[in-house]
Amino acid sequence: MRADATFAVKAFVPTELKPEPAVFTGLPVGVATMEKRFDGEAAGRSATLFTAAFDQTTGVGTYVAMESFEGSLHGREGAFNFVHSATTSGSDRTAEFFTIVPSSGTGELAGIAGAGGMAVDADGTHRIWFEYELG
Repeated sequence: MRADATFAVKAFVPTELKPEPAVFTGLPVGVATMEKRFDGEAAGRSATLFTAAFDQTTGVGTYVAMESFEGSLHGREGAFNFVHSATTSGSDRTAEFFTIVPSSGTGELAGIAGAGGMAVDADGTHRIWFEYELG
């Protein structure tokens, strides 16, 4: 089953957390927390741990994010975790990865498994989709 939605970032808060021991690379690693709101066939909110090695000036880098989603997919209420990552060279997204974390579902979403994806439209609209099964 596929659930499509749009989402908005409600908060992006950089943290002071740094990898230890310190290793100096061409792109420093940063960690932030995020809050998102989802509307559509996937409706609800998420809390995210966001890690990236990214150059703000050129738009080059890679991120890895672990999200905890709470809400509904096609009206089924519950919560689950999903992880996603991508690389950009400034104007594209490559090496994309997106999966629902096994055994993380609760409520009517218990047993959820699958994958998904994200995209940003030219007008800035953020889209997400979940390709999932309930076991």
